[in-house]
Amino acid sequence: MIGFLIATLSPIPLLILASAMGGAVAWAVLAYLTVFTALLDHVLPQNWRNHDATEEFRAGHGLSIALGVMHLFLMVIAVRYLGGPGGAEGWGVLPAVLAFGVYFGQVSHPNAHELIHRSGKEAVQLGKIVYTSLLFGHHASSHPKVHHVYVATPYDPNTALLGESFYRFFVRAWIGSFREGMRIETHDLRRAGRPLTSHPYIGYVLGALAMIGLAWLLAGAEGIGILVAIAGFAQVQILLSDYVQHYGLEREERSDGKLAPVRAQHSWNSPHRVTSAMMLNASRHSDHHMHPGRIYPSLQIDPDIMPILPRSLPVMAMIALVPGWWRRVMNPHLLEWQSDI
Repeated sequence: MIGFLIATLSPIPLLILASAMGGAVAWAVLAYLTVFTALLDHVLPQNWRNHDATEEFRAGHGLSIALGVMHLFLMVIAVRYLGGPGGAEGWGVLPAVLAFGVYFGQVSHPNAHELIHRSGKEAVQLGKIVYTSLLFGHHASSHPKVHHVYVATPYDPNTALLGESFYRFFVRAWIGSFREGMRIETHDLRRAGRPLTSHPYIGYVLGALAMIGLAWLLAGAEGIGILVAIAGFAQVQILLSDYVQHYGLEREERSDGKLAPVRAQHSWNSPHRVTSAMMLNASRHSDHHMHPGRIYPSLQIDPDIMPILPRSLPVMAMIALVPGWWRRVMNPHLLEWQSDI
């Protein structure tokens, strides 16, 4: 647990400092979250260790709750001091916005993802609030009810097809997951005989409007701009994760119309030590899809049965932003993996 604590909590005071100082300080914080972590992943031994999958890891759950609460605090700090007086100014705001966006995309998102998969109502609700604060609340519905059901098939908007660029995928996944999540939630409410006024999408929309209103109160129109910029950057990273972790992998549909079970070969994984800790083992993605309720410290990785990315997840996400480069790296890697299974 020490690794998870250090990787997720150490950037928090640095982000607060970046919001206050901006400029060179904020650039240094951004470099710490990106270049420095990538270098550490490169030089440190990869982490293939698997903990006991039956262990409860109560400290892991406590860290998730703390990170969820801290995310909301950091969002207020970012909007108030990057959009209002007393903090970074001018172009010095840019690196701070990017730094907060990286942290929210690579720590807050994996943590909110962890929370919505927990069994306790309070944890699930906190995860929904975190996503809603990023103006992406529908993900709390579409991820478990659409993505986990239809992953690695054409029925899942968040599974990237072979040869599909990230930019085409982004539009398709954002719109498709919003629409399909709303359809499933509406169906579930009608089946349960509950009124549509209890629809979770109402909460997502009202929550997003409340965040925009709070940003206005904290820092006016500039505060709203900061909120939208940070949330938008975080959303790009969320969908980059989906793009990279399922690119080109397919699950067959049987002759009876049923989908084959989700197996280890239906998600890409990464053993890189630092970013895996920062992202709460989100890069051990195959095991998560096979055991969605398994808490992050106990997620397993096995290179003999799971496809492994050639670089860490954040580095592969950066490569995905250049479609030609991405295809040159991943298409041969995918074909090699498929020929070995």
